[in-house]
Amino acid sequence: MASESIDLATTLEKTALLSSLSRAEIQSLAARTVRKHFTSGELLFSEDEPCHGLHIIARGTVRIFKTSVNGREQVLALNHAGESVAELPVFDGGRYPASAMAIEDVELAFISRPDFHAFCLEHPEVALKMLAVVGARLRRLVGIIEELSFTTIRQRLISVLLRLADTEGRQTQRGIEFQLPASHQELASQLGTVRELISRNLARLQAEGLIDVDARQIVVKDRCGLHALLTSMS
Repeated sequence: MASESIDLATTLEKTALLSSLSRAEIQSLAARTVRKHFTSGELLFSEDEPCHGLHIIARGTVRIFKTSVNGREQVLALNHAGESVAELPVFDGGRYPASAMAIEDVELAFISRPDFHAFCLEHPEVALKMLAVVGARLRRLVGIIEELSFTTIRQRLISVLLRLADTEGRQTQRGIEFQLPASHQELASQLGTVRELISRNLARLQAEGLIDVDARQIVVKDRCGLHALLTSMS
Protein backbone atom coordinates (compact mmCIF):
# COMPACT_ATOMS: atom_id res chain seq x y z
CA MET A 1 0.00 0.00 0.00
CA ALA A 2 1.31 3.43 -0.85
CA SER A 3 1.66 5.83 2.06
CA GLU A 4 -0.09 8.54 0.02
CA SER A 5 -3.29 6.49 -0.05
CA ILE A 6 -4.66 8.05 3.16
CA ASP A 7 -4.98 11.68 4.18
CA LEU A 8 -4.11 12.11 7.84
CA ALA A 9 -6.33 15.14 8.47
CA THR A 10 -9.33 13.41 6.88
CA THR A 11 -8.70 10.28 8.93
CA LEU A 12 -8.56 12.26 12.18
CA GLU A 13 -11.61 14.31 11.24
CA LYS A 14 -13.71 11.17 10.73
CA THR A 15 -12.76 9.75 14.13
CA ALA A 16 -15.52 10.11 16.74
CA LEU A 17 -12.90 10.79 19.38
CA LEU A 18 -11.87 14.01 17.63
CA SER A 19 -15.23 15.10 16.23
CA SER A 20 -15.41 18.25 18.41
CA LEU A 21 -12.24 19.77 16.91
CA SER A 22 -12.14 22.52 14.33
CA ARG A 23 -10.48 22.02 10.97
CA ALA A 24 -7.51 24.11 12.13
CA GLU A 25 -7.12 21.96 15.26
CA ILE A 26 -7.32 18.80 13.16
CA GLN A 27 -4.61 20.15 10.86
CA SER A 28 -2.45 20.94 13.88
CA LEU A 29 -2.80 17.38 15.21
CA ALA A 30 -2.24 15.90 11.75
CA ALA A 31 1.13 17.64 11.64
CA ARG A 32 2.11 15.48 14.65
CA THR A 33 0.68 12.27 13.18
CA VAL A 34 2.38 9.60 11.08
CA ARG A 35 1.06 6.84 8.82
CA LYS A 36 1.52 3.18 9.61
CA HIS A 37 0.73 0.20 7.38
CA PHE A 38 0.20 -3.44 8.35
CA THR A 39 -0.54 -6.45 6.19
CA SER A 40 -3.08 -9.15 7.06
CA GLY A 41 -1.82 -11.24 9.97
CA GLU A 42 0.77 -8.68 11.10
CA LEU A 43 0.90 -7.61 14.76
CA LEU A 44 0.45 -3.93 15.57
CA PHE A 45 1.71 -4.65 19.07
CA SER A 46 1.88 -7.52 21.54
CA GLU A 47 0.55 -7.87 25.07
CA ASP A 48 2.95 -6.44 27.70
CA GLU A 49 4.82 -4.26 25.19
CA PRO A 50 5.34 -0.64 26.27
CA CYS A 51 2.76 1.73 24.76
CA HIS A 52 4.28 4.37 22.53
CA GLY A 53 1.15 6.15 21.30
CA LEU A 54 -2.41 6.16 19.98
CA HIS A 55 -3.44 4.15 16.91
CA ILE A 56 -6.44 5.34 14.86
CA ILE A 57 -7.69 3.05 12.11
CA ALA A 58 -8.05 4.69 8.70
CA ARG A 59 -8.81 1.52 6.75
CA GLY A 60 -9.21 -2.16 7.60
CA THR A 61 -10.04 -4.18 10.71
CA VAL A 62 -7.93 -4.90 13.78
CA ARG A 63 -8.46 -7.80 16.17
CA ILE A 64 -7.75 -7.21 19.87
CA PHE A 65 -7.05 -10.45 21.73
CA LYS A 66 -5.40 -12.13 24.69
CA THR A 67 -3.53 -15.44 24.55
CA SER A 68 -3.48 -18.03 27.35
CA VAL A 69 -0.37 -19.95 28.39
CA ASN A 70 -1.56 -22.93 26.32
CA GLY A 71 -1.97 -20.78 23.21
CA ARG A 72 -5.75 -20.35 23.15
CA GLU A 73 -6.94 -16.92 22.03
CA GLN A 74 -9.84 -14.89 23.36
CA VAL A 75 -10.94 -12.11 21.04
CA LEU A 76 -11.89 -8.99 23.01
CA ALA A 77 -12.88 -6.70 20.15
CA LEU A 78 -12.79 -6.09 16.43
CA ASN A 79 -11.97 -2.44 15.72
CA HIS A 80 -12.79 -0.81 12.38
CA ALA A 81 -12.10 2.38 10.45
CA GLY A 82 -12.72 5.50 12.55
CA GLU A 83 -11.94 3.78 15.85
CA SER A 84 -8.94 4.14 18.12
CA VAL A 85 -7.06 1.14 19.50
CA ALA A 86 -5.91 0.37 23.07
CA GLU A 87 -6.42 3.84 24.51
CA LEU A 88 -5.91 3.13 28.22
CA PRO A 89 -2.10 2.72 28.27
CA VAL A 90 -1.78 5.97 26.32
CA PHE A 91 -2.90 7.67 29.54
CA ASP A 92 -1.75 5.46 32.39
CA GLY A 93 1.69 4.78 30.93
CA GLY A 94 1.29 1.04 31.41
CA ARG A 95 1.99 -1.74 28.97
CA TYR A 96 -0.51 -2.99 26.40
CA PRO A 97 -3.04 -5.25 28.19
CA ALA A 98 -3.70 -7.25 25.02
CA SER A 99 -2.33 -7.84 21.53
CA ALA A 100 -3.58 -6.30 18.28
CA MET A 101 -3.40 -7.90 14.84
CA ALA A 102 -4.48 -6.76 11.38
CA ILE A 103 -7.02 -9.25 10.01
CA GLU A 104 -6.81 -7.57 6.60
CA ASP A 105 -4.51 -4.90 5.18
CA VAL A 106 -4.70 -1.99 7.61
CA GLU A 107 -3.74 1.70 7.41
CA LEU A 108 -3.35 3.67 10.63
CA ALA A 109 -2.77 7.19 11.85
CA PHE A 110 -0.35 7.11 14.80
CA ILE A 111 0.17 9.85 17.42
CA SER A 112 2.95 9.49 20.00
CA ARG A 113 2.06 9.52 23.71
CA PRO A 114 3.87 12.82 24.44
CA ASP A 115 2.20 14.56 21.50
CA PHE A 116 -1.26 13.24 22.38
CA HIS A 117 -0.84 14.18 26.05
CA ALA A 118 0.13 17.71 25.07
CA PHE A 119 -2.84 17.94 22.72
CA CYS A 120 -5.28 16.76 25.42
CA LEU A 121 -3.98 19.41 27.81
CA GLU A 122 -4.80 22.01 25.16
CA HIS A 123 -8.18 20.39 24.34
CA PRO A 124 -9.75 18.86 27.51
CA GLU A 125 -12.88 17.84 25.58
CA VAL A 126 -10.79 15.24 23.72
CA ALA A 127 -9.68 13.72 27.05
CA LEU A 128 -13.32 13.55 28.15
CA LYS A 129 -14.27 11.76 24.94
CA MET A 130 -11.38 9.38 25.47
CA LEU A 131 -12.75 8.60 28.94
CA ALA A 132 -16.13 7.78 27.38
CA VAL A 133 -14.45 5.44 24.87
CA VAL A 134 -12.50 3.67 27.62
CA GLY A 135 -15.72 3.35 29.65
CA ALA A 136 -17.52 1.75 26.71
CA ARG A 137 -14.63 -0.69 26.28
CA LEU A 138 -14.87 -1.61 29.98
CA ARG A 139 -18.60 -2.27 29.69
CA ARG A 140 -17.97 -4.51 26.67
CA LEU A 141 -15.30 -6.45 28.59
CA VAL A 142 -17.69 -6.93 31.51
CA GLY A 143 -20.22 -8.29 29.01
CA ILE A 144 -17.63 -10.75 27.67
CA ILE A 145 -16.83 -11.90 31.21
CA GLU A 146 -20.52 -12.42 31.98
CA GLU A 147 -21.05 -14.33 28.75
CA LEU A 148 -18.06 -16.62 29.30
CA SER A 149 -19.03 -17.19 32.95
CA PHE A 150 -22.76 -17.76 32.67
CA THR A 151 -23.51 -19.18 29.21
CA THR A 152 -22.57 -22.34 27.34
CA ILE A 153 -20.78 -22.49 24.00
CA ARG A 154 -24.05 -23.62 22.41
CA GLN A 155 -25.87 -20.56 23.77
CA ARG A 156 -23.14 -18.19 22.60
CA LEU A 157 -23.11 -19.73 19.13
CA ILE A 158 -26.90 -19.54 18.76
CA SER A 159 -26.82 -15.88 19.87
CA VAL A 160 -24.26 -15.10 17.15
CA LEU A 161 -26.27 -16.94 14.50
CA LEU A 162 -29.45 -15.05 15.42
CA ARG A 163 -27.64 -11.71 15.40
CA LEU A 164 -26.07 -12.37 12.00
CA ALA A 165 -29.40 -13.56 10.62
CA ASP A 166 -30.94 -10.24 11.68
CA THR A 167 -28.10 -7.98 10.56
CA GLU A 168 -26.53 -9.77 7.58
CA GLY A 169 -29.12 -12.29 6.40
CA ARG A 170 -31.29 -12.25 3.30
CA GLN A 171 -34.56 -14.11 3.04
CA THR A 172 -34.61 -16.90 0.45
CA GLN A 173 -36.79 -19.91 -0.24
CA ARG A 174 -34.43 -22.02 1.87
CA GLY A 175 -34.45 -19.63 4.84
CA ILE A 176 -32.32 -16.73 6.03
CA GLU A 177 -28.94 -16.96 4.30
CA PHE A 178 -25.72 -15.28 5.39
CA GLN A 179 -22.00 -15.94 5.51
CA LEU A 180 -20.05 -16.20 8.72
CA PRO A 181 -17.71 -13.17 8.82
CA ALA A 182 -14.80 -15.37 9.94
CA SER A 183 -13.53 -18.93 9.90
CA HIS A 184 -14.61 -21.48 12.51
CA GLN A 185 -11.23 -20.92 14.21
CA GLU A 186 -11.77 -17.15 14.37
CA LEU A 187 -15.32 -17.63 15.61
CA ALA A 188 -14.04 -19.99 18.29
CA SER A 189 -11.57 -17.33 19.45
CA GLN A 190 -14.38 -14.80 19.73
CA LEU A 191 -16.60 -17.20 21.70
CA GLY A 192 -13.89 -18.45 24.04
CA THR A 193 -13.63 -22.01 22.81
CA VAL A 194 -11.88 -24.21 20.22
CA ARG A 195 -12.66 -24.76 16.54
CA GLU A 196 -13.74 -28.38 17.03
CA LEU A 197 -16.54 -27.38 19.40
CA ILE A 198 -17.81 -24.72 16.98
CA SER A 199 -17.91 -27.25 14.13
CA ARG A 200 -19.54 -29.87 16.38
CA ASN A 201 -22.27 -27.49 17.58
CA LEU A 202 -22.99 -26.26 14.04
CA ALA A 203 -23.35 -29.88 12.94
CA ARG A 204 -25.67 -30.56 15.88
CA LEU A 205 -27.91 -27.60 15.01
CA GLN A 206 -27.98 -28.82 11.42
CA ALA A 207 -28.96 -32.34 12.52
CA GLU A 208 -31.80 -30.78 14.53
CA GLY A 209 -33.10 -29.17 11.34
CA LEU A 210 -32.58 -25.60 12.51
CA ILE A 211 -29.81 -24.58 10.10
CA ASP A 212 -27.89 -25.72 7.02
CA VAL A 213 -24.11 -25.34 7.00
CA ASP A 214 -21.76 -25.26 4.02
CA ALA A 215 -18.34 -24.12 5.25
CA ARG A 216 -18.97 -20.45 6.19
CA GLN A 217 -22.32 -20.28 4.39
CA ILE A 218 -25.25 -20.57 6.82
CA VAL A 219 -28.96 -20.93 6.18
CA VAL A 220 -31.21 -20.43 9.19
CA LYS A 221 -34.18 -22.65 8.35
CA ASP A 222 -36.09 -22.10 11.60
CA ARG A 223 -35.34 -18.77 13.27
CA CYS A 224 -38.18 -19.15 15.76
CA GLY A 225 -36.90 -22.59 16.69
CA LEU A 226 -33.41 -21.22 17.27
CA HIS A 227 -34.76 -18.41 19.44
CA ALA A 228 -36.94 -20.79 21.43
CA LEU A 229 -33.96 -23.09 22.00
CA LEU A 230 -31.89 -20.17 23.24
CA THR A 231 -34.67 -19.02 25.56
CA SER A 232 -35.11 -22.51 27.00
CA MET A 233 -31.41 -22.64 27.91
CA SER A 234 -31.39 -19.24 29.64
